[in-house]
Amino acid sequence: MHLTEYRTYEEAKEKFHFNQAWELFDGNKERFNIGYECIDRHVRKGTALRIKFEDGHAEKYEFEKISKLSSQFANVLEHLGINFGDRIAIMLDPSLEFYASLFGTLKRGAIVVPCFPLFGPEALGVRLKDSGAKLLLTNEKKKDLVGSEFGVKVITAGPPFLKLLESYSSRYETKTSSSDISVYQYTSGTTRKYPEAIKHYHRSIVNLMPAAIFGRGLREGDRFFCPSSPAWGHGLWIGTFAPLALGIAVGVYSGKFDVKRVLEALEEFEINNISAAPTVFRMIKNSGLLGNYKLRIKKIHYTGEPIDLQTFNFLKEAFGVSPISGYGSTEVGPIIYNYAGFENYVVKPGSLGKPIPGLEVKLIDEAGKEVPQGQIGEIALKRRGEWFRVKDAAVMDEEGYFWHKGRVDDIIISAGWTISPNEVEDVLRTHRAVMEVAVVGIPDQERGQIVKAFVVTKLNPNSDLRRELQDFVKDKLSKHEYPREIEFVKELPKTEGGKVKRKELKEMSLKAERI
Repeated sequence: MHLTEYRTYEEAKEKFHFNQAWELFDGNKERFNIGYECIDRHVRKGTALRIKFEDGHAEKYEFEKISKLSSQFANVLEHLGINFGDRIAIMLDPSLEFYASLFGTLKRGAIVVPCFPLFGPEALGVRLKDSGAKLLLTNEKKKDLVGSEFGVKVITAGPPFLKLLESYSSRYETKTSSSDISVYQYTSGTTRKYPEAIKHYHRSIVNLMPAAIFGRGLREGDRFFCPSSPAWGHGLWIGTFAPLALGIAVGVYSGKFDVKRVLEALEEFEINNISAAPTVFRMIKNSGLLGNYKLRIKKIHYTGEPIDLQTFNFLKEAFGVSPISGYGSTEVGPIIYNYAGFENYVVKPGSLGKPIPGLEVKLIDEAGKEVPQGQIGEIALKRRGEWFRVKDAAVMDEEGYFWHKGRVDDIIISAGWTISPNEVEDVLRTHRAVMEVAVVGIPDQERGQIVKAFVVTKLNPNSDLRRELQDFVKDKLSKHEYPREIEFVKELPKTEGGKVKRKELKEMSLKAERI
């Protein structure tokens, strides 16, 4: 049964097996290449890429163009002595050069090391050293970030780079297998001092298909857009590989984020399927600009963090469809989804959804035992006969929906009560004075831990506002879950990917002064 033929979650849960996903591709387990599957086999389909730049102009490229340039880049790499398994770092905003080098590296059988274009020398250096990259492709402004101690050859993007490609053959035969490594995806470092390289394989795109088709509802004819940087997992796997593997053109944004430009792109590209972080949707809501554009969006997907109910309802009212969540991890990929690809699937606002068909997922306690329905446990996925802990806490309701309660390390135990920081944050975000908020647990001699909120406010931060927010949570949520401490801050510390650094907030709590 073809993946697009499953009509309901129940049908897919009963009949789907991950082996069926291989039917979507030309390759097999012995001979498989992401570059070929995403680009080369679709050369007759027309548009592959639509890019909106921060200066307002847009560019469009066909599969045939990307196929030609990526094959030329693969030949360049071979000429430079880049072998199978060698690492190639790419630090570019979305551009013709980015996609030519991305897919050219994959065709060559080398390993892509995506690097965020805003990295400074330390962040870049950590990745170059850890990966052992032999080559870095970046722009003119960033080329001097690399010291000679790394022994990395640097190629700069621009007209000379494209001119170089012209002198090489536009044909390249791929030789990778499904078990060859394709990408070193570095985590954003929210819980570690240093980012960690997660190895992804060429077969990883096969495992992504149920989330793409069932979850995000990707179908032929979709006009897809993802503004997330392809330096991170969301922008690369969900925003690039998944749609292109299905022959669906991707729309992307390049440069410093601008709500107006993104809305222009959605209108200009006639986008009907969008995937973005909740932060993007909140910025759209808060801008007040949505009514200035004629948009055709029919499918909305978010991932990376929970979405607040105000933003959820704003999107549902604006477009007449419920936003669809996707939950997973860099290590294991998609795990739990709501589903745009199934008929009559009911989205419960605020929930993660249900496990992807074909996966076995449960909530376990510290001893590895399954927790009762309605109680907080750690999300675990069965892999190779063992339970893999994902380090996120959740509750499952009577209908099988999972509800995210934060990172396991972030769950607050106060006077015996188990408190989810996410729930407290959701309530505080609905207060008129709160622009941004993050909640952590801090040590307390009497209670073990207490709830502390870091609040970015648009009003005058003072003791009266602090009491007002505390009473607000007491009334809206519970008297035992209110933040006993509130610290007003100018901004929240975040990773390059936009996630709040809770560990840093916990450390700040002992020394930060109230504004």
